[in-house]
Amino acid sequence: MSNKQVIYREKVQGSLKETHLEVRTSSERPKADKDSGAIMVKNLYLACDPYNLNLIRFSTQLGSVSTAISLVTFTRHMMLTSIRVCYLLLHLYSEVSNTMMQPIPGYGVARVLESGHPNFKKGDLVLGITRWEEYSLITAPETCFKIEHTDVPLSYYTGLLGMPGMTAYAGFFEVCSPKKGDTVFISAASGAVGQLVGQFAKLFGCYVVGSAGSKEKVDLLKNKFGFDDAFNYKEELDLDAALKRCFPEGIDIYFENVGGKMLDAVLLNMKLHGRITVCGMISQYNLEQHEGVHNLINLIWKRVRMEGFVVFDYYHLYPKFLETVLPQIREGKIAYMEDITEGLENGPAALVGVFSGRNVGKQVVMVSRE
Repeated sequence: MSNKQVIYREKVQGSLKETHLEVRTSSERPKADKDSGAIMVKNLYLACDPYNLNLIRFSTQLGSVSTAISLVTFTRHMMLTSIRVCYLLLHLYSEVSNTMMQPIPGYGVARVLESGHPNFKKGDLVLGITRWEEYSLITAPETCFKIEHTDVPLSYYTGLLGMPGMTAYAGFFEVCSPKKGDTVFISAASGAVGQLVGQFAKLFGCYVVGSAGSKEKVDLLKNKFGFDDAFNYKEELDLDAALKRCFPEGIDIYFENVGGKMLDAVLLNMKLHGRITVCGMISQYNLEQHEGVHNLINLIWKRVRMEGFVVFDYYHLYPKFLETVLPQIREGKIAYMEDITEGLENGPAALVGVFSGRNVGKQVVMVSRE
């Protein structure tokens, strides 16, 4: 029984390239033995996100299982979320610590074919960390969420109803501390997270502006996702001037996805007691030498709060998130756009394209139509 896979074949130095990955076919499929605690799944959809590169790089930086145990101990000590996160960190370590020449790890939607775990049965749909292959063995299914609502496309669980959606929800409502009427700026606004942050902010009663890297994406922000305004950062010679044009009275909330020059310009345009929520810095991920930020003194002068976060800290809110977002999807209050690539063999090109902005909307690889 064959199993098509995308493997990590070469250490990444600088930008991720398709040559770092390789499509191959294994002659064997994994099995989940009875009472093993594992599940064997058929992967249906795989998420393409910047964190995929972080997982790949993470695998070259961890030294031993003690590193993972330290992460779990720290998480428990800080009481960030729940025991699920501890399981998740251990599982994440096991998935990435032996990645070279193995299928790359990442989030996906899958159907259970065999179960050695009492809480999962054949036919269950799950969302969680799997590997880029047709069939995977998940040894810690405690880290997975069962998918109960199937009246929406399953691919949505890689984005809108998955980690990007939860990231947007937690980052905006829990970290940004929004108030009705706030002025909100979002970078990389047409991406999987940005497009949702903007819509959450609009539904909450904020004024929202986003930046993106093409005219097509700017049009989407304004005409599909309901942003009040948007601009193409590649066409702006002066980002400071662009922000002053969009926010003549300043920015209350900046949802940070890119870093670099954009962050520097935003710091000049924050209002007193503004909030900067740092979700990602995609402009820096492929750089061997990260760019510096020069306008941090504005954090002091303007009493701005700048806070980073990771979505794992907020997974205990996932049921509340679904209760909020599912009705909004069904009522047509949230628009969502996917860029679906069909076939695992086309996965490497789709993943690499995320870092150059080639995708329009959430990039997904469809492994199987079932």
